[in-house]
Amino acid sequence: MVGILTDTTASIPEKLALKLDIEIVPYYVHRGLETLRDMVDVKPGEFAAWLEGATKLPTTSNPAPGDYLVGLRHLAERVKEIVVLTMTSKGSGAYQSCLAAVDMLREQTPEVQVEVVDTLQVAMSHGWAAIESARSALAGLSLDEVVQRAREVAQKGMMIQTADTLHYLYLGGRIGKAKHLVASVLNIKPLIGMQDGIIVALGTTRSRLKAYRRMVELMQQRAGEGARIKVAFTHVAALEEIKKLEPLVTARFECVETIVTELSPALAVHTGPGTVGVSFFPT
Repeated sequence: MVGILTDTTASIPEKLALKLDIEIVPYYVHRGLETLRDMVDVKPGEFAAWLEGATKLPTTSNPAPGDYLVGLRHLAERVKEIVVLTMTSKGSGAYQSCLAAVDMLREQTPEVQVEVVDTLQVAMSHGWAAIESARSALAGLSLDEVVQRAREVAQKGMMIQTADTLHYLYLGGRIGKAKHLVASVLNIKPLIGMQDGIIVALGTTRSRLKAYRRMVELMQQRAGEGARIKVAFTHVAALEEIKKLEPLVTARFECVETIVTELSPALAVHTGPGTVGVSFFPT
């Protein structure tokens, strides 16, 4: 059987990752003098509550080669073929870090074959690729077939998010103070997505409801109205908002699988509490 390894930013629900036997490597959150392992030392709920009062944001870092090597060794104890899926190499050093770990593993355990897939995605669009890869592996597909499935789902996937405020983008240095203040006064809700592995702006709206309706429109442009999709609703301390977005999506698409999950703290730090998003792919 093929083993699957990914990292915490995929934001796969823990129970599902365990069920599918996905090995998870944590990112890091650096808060003051603390170095916290994403989803291990710091969990989404407590982190979101802390963020609400933060005046300075933590920083994040990808797993080191040694972290990936530990995960690879765990899998190598029971399988001889492994597929690793990383978030976009254009937004993180995880892909290169993983390649370095694979080189180390090959020197120590040359009989283990490892393929690394740069999903060019983030959040549950990255997560879906790992989930579907793991299902393919459990179904007994070959290494090449599992890699093909990973790339297919990643290529088809789309992520859209809206933040409740631009405050955290401002604190993180991603926008200037003027834009932050103007957006706050006008109650602007930004929409962001991923194109070719890079986070891009998808527009702005003047209310959450309009943002959710625009999300559905963008999903229709990508997949077509009524399309069969697998969809994940992601959030940062905003489960009540998901309950408003979900029926808008399910009314327009045939949702053959639906997941609701919290973004990992390593992702949540960039947009803050109130973030709501969808990650989906047509089946």
